[in-house]
Amino acid sequence: MAGACSLGLLLLLLQAVVTVSLPVIVVRLNKAALDYVSDIGKAPLQRALQVTISDFMDPSGEVLQSTRFQPHRVQILDVHVPFFHLKFLAGFGVHLSAAANFTIKVFRVPEPMELVLPVDLTADVHVTRDSIGTLVLSVPTCSSVFSPAGMLEGNNSTSQELLDLVQEHIKADLNNKLCLHVYGLVQDLNVHLGTLIGLSPVGPESQIRYSMTSMPTITSNYISLNIRAILFLLGKPILLPLHDAHPFVLPWPSGDEGAMATVGLSQHLFDCALLMLQKAGSLNLDITGKLNSKNNPLNTSVLGQLIPEVAHLFPEPTPVVLKVQLGATPVVTLHTSNSTLHLQPFVEVFAAPSNLALQFLFSLDVMVNLDLQLSVSKAKLRGSTSMLGGFQLSVATSNVGSVDMDQVYTLISTVFQKPLLDHLNALLGMGIVLPSVLNLHYVHSEVLVREGYVVVSSGFSYQR
Repeated sequence: MAGACSLGLLLLLLQAVVTVSLPVIVVRLNKAALDYVSDIGKAPLQRALQVTISDFMDPSGEVLQSTRFQPHRVQILDVHVPFFHLKFLAGFGVHLSAAANFTIKVFRVPEPMELVLPVDLTADVHVTRDSIGTLVLSVPTCSSVFSPAGMLEGNNSTSQELLDLVQEHIKADLNNKLCLHVYGLVQDLNVHLGTLIGLSPVGPESQIRYSMTSMPTITSNYISLNIRAILFLLGKPILLPLHDAHPFVLPWPSGDEGAMATVGLSQHLFDCALLMLQKAGSLNLDITGKLNSKNNPLNTSVLGQLIPEVAHLFPEPTPVVLKVQLGATPVVTLHTSNSTLHLQPFVEVFAAPSNLALQFLFSLDVMVNLDLQLSVSKAKLRGSTSMLGGFQLSVATSNVGSVDMDQVYTLISTVFQKPLLDHLNALLGMGIVLPSVLNLHYVHSEVLVREGYVVVSSGFSYQR
């Protein structure tokens, strides 16, 4: 018996692992993303190539007209990268090619010498996934090719012999250092890519964590990442079985192929997010009527005109409170160019006499369909809702006798609609963080709804 229970527990644990291991988001980084990285990467590459060159020593002491073996300081004054290009290597990663011009000064007697040394850099960057589910870059191959150096104006008196000696010294010194600094730049980038994983806040008591579920898929046009998203409430994961236990696959092509990124969001992500909101009680609200209010005439005097027993129990005007709870999990439906949100609130109606406990009047089962609009701001997916038809109301229980819904429908739906929409839109407007790294924002995003999933085509903006 104990063995059977242990086996059952193990199967449940394995099922939970399978449930959260399949991807619910697919992120494709397209060629435009590489172009953007190339553009913003020029400045970091220039800084990384500001290396230190060892002193130059003239073996004979004759060319530099100085004491034998006296060292002469060599300094890089400036590095300019006019060309920096990245392209995908199918099944491997990214190929880097760059051109850099080094302005170098040699301090010598009787006057310093300045020259410009062009260098072409190439490197292959391997893109993979580590054990904790984040992108990792490595550089298995890197090389530098030097072109002949040219003298700056005012150094025409320098002999070709001296220029050749200095150039050979600089090439020998830079040959390994440049690639070492490229390696260092990639390692810094790995630290930045590590911010993809980790907890990001969703609400006061909830978070979301992203990680990669498998090795990236790399073609000549894009790199595709399968992303697992786990929502947490009070530190506990929100788990739902994936539909048919199949991973979410984003069709190719999807969205705008010219965008930097194409992000596919599965139905499962929306289901988990709504379940989390329900479990947190975030979707519940109280709607309190006010006396002598035209905007919210929810009081026993108005209600008593429709339900005689209410007027009998409360001859003096008393505010009425609607306590709205979502017992059933909201359902989002994704059809091409159309997304809807279905709610089934349970509404309890109370009278609220001053200085007394709430007095139960009756309760309602409610069904409402809402149009769901999705948008992206910075790095968050946000939502807003509007009515799609009217409410369906039915009496669940009553403490005031028979309740004619034809009589109370207009009153209840009028005072219920605006607070409900305001509450939902405030929650959905907070949004959920999309997969991104630190300081990277989504810009010029377009959201398209497809059958069973959502596609976001977006650009990027990196801001320190």
